[in-house]
Amino acid sequence: MSKLYFKYGTMGSSKSAQALMCKFNYEQKGLRVLLMKPATDTRDNEDGESYVKTRIGLKAKCSTFSKLDSFLDIIEKTEKQKRIDCVIIDEAQFCTKKQIDELKEISGRIPVLCYGLKTDFRTEFFEGSKRLMEIADSLMEIKQVCSCGRKAEVNARLVNGKVVTEGETIFIGGDESYESMCYWCYKKRIENQ
Repeated sequence: MSKLYFKYGTMGSSKSAQALMCKFNYEQKGLRVLLMKPATDTRDNEDGESYVKTRIGLKAKCSTFSKLDSFLDIIEKTEKQKRIDCVIIDEAQFCTKKQIDELKEISGRIPVLCYGLKTDFRTEFFEGSKRLMEIADSLMEIKQVCSCGRKAEVNARLVNGKVVTEGETIFIGGDESYESMCYWCYKKRIENQ
C-alpha cells in the first residue's frame, strides 16, 4: 500500500544519505524512482545538472521543482515518458502546503518519501514540514547528536560564530552556516553571546 512518508531531522542527520539509499534500494529491484529537490538548492549543481549530494560523498542526479510547480503535473508528464514506482523529495521543508497536499494525493497510488528539516533556525515549522506533520501517513525522526551528547533538535544558524535568531527563513548553507544543537545548548549559546 502506498503512503506519504516524512523522515525529518536536523542539519547533518543523514537525511539526504538516507534518501539516496532508499533510491538505491528501489532501483536495485528494477523499480523507477523520481528523485527531486527544490530549484533554490543549487549547492550541488554541476555542469548544468542538479544533484542530491551528501556530506559523505554520495550523489545522484535529480529533477528540481519551484514553489510554482504542481507535483500532479510533474508526475503526469513524467509518466507519459516512463513509469514511476516511487517519488523521493529531498529538502521537502521548502514545499508549499498545496504541493504537500498534491504529494498526499499522489501517495494514494505511488509511495512518496519526503526528507527534510522539521523547523527553521528560529525553531518554527517550515510550511512544507508543518503540512507533512499534519497529513503524512508515517513520521520518522532521523536523530542527530548535539556536541553535549543530547539529541539535537535545533538548526542553529551561525554568523561569525554567533547564533542568530533573526533573518530570512531560507538561507542555503551547510556546516559553515548551521550547527545542530539540543535546545539547552542553543539557549545557552544565545544567552552567553
